[in-house]
Amino acid sequence: MEFITDVIQFFSMLDDRLLAMAQANAWTFVGVVALIIFVETGVVVMPFLPGDSLLFVSGAVAAVTDVNVHVFALILIVAAVLGDAVNYTIGRRVGLKLFANPDSKIFRQEYLAKTQAFYDKYGAFSIVMGRFVPIVRTFVPFLAGVARMPYSKFFFYNVTGGIFWVGSLMYAGYFLGNLPWAKENLSIIVIGIVIASVMPMVIKYWQEKRAATQASSH
Repeated sequence: MEFITDVIQFFSMLDDRLLAMAQANAWTFVGVVALIIFVETGVVVMPFLPGDSLLFVSGAVAAVTDVNVHVFALILIVAAVLGDAVNYTIGRRVGLKLFANPDSKIFRQEYLAKTQAFYDKYGAFSIVMGRFVPIVRTFVPFLAGVARMPYSKFFFYNVTGGIFWVGSLMYAGYFLGNLPWAKENLSIIVIGIVIASVMPMVIKYWQEKRAATQASSH
């Protein structure tokens, strides 16, 4: 319960923290956000960083500061594409060795299994779709590398996904950031985005738990 409270508090203050950073130094703000996006998508041990909410709030902050949203969006698209490219390379070179330990707290086999199911369902397009699903977006490019997807094919979906993910969330934040009611309730909107992002995984977990309980009772 304390962890959940800390998470909610963190995201409820995300807009204020980013706004203060942007007002202090715009390029520091842009650099920090770009680094977080790169690390979340490119480093397989960082699947819990705030991707969707960070992009939305960054767009909203750009709307009320001197940050050029178009240049900002382009920088973040490049960061997201480079992140996935690094993740693909890690998967291709190191592969499943990282997940060999079933007791690993970081390289959890359940994450890989869920990503594999997502990958099997959507195929190469999962690289685009996975951008909008926390945890999955970190492991999909890694799995594409493990599966040795041709890089030219991966690159196409990587760039497409990066453009749609960054563009849709950033510009949504940018345009809503100019609306009075959105400015007054930005923290609530951010928390709503976080809940909407993780809800599919919570529902899936509940369904699997329920199915397992029913199976064991028969």
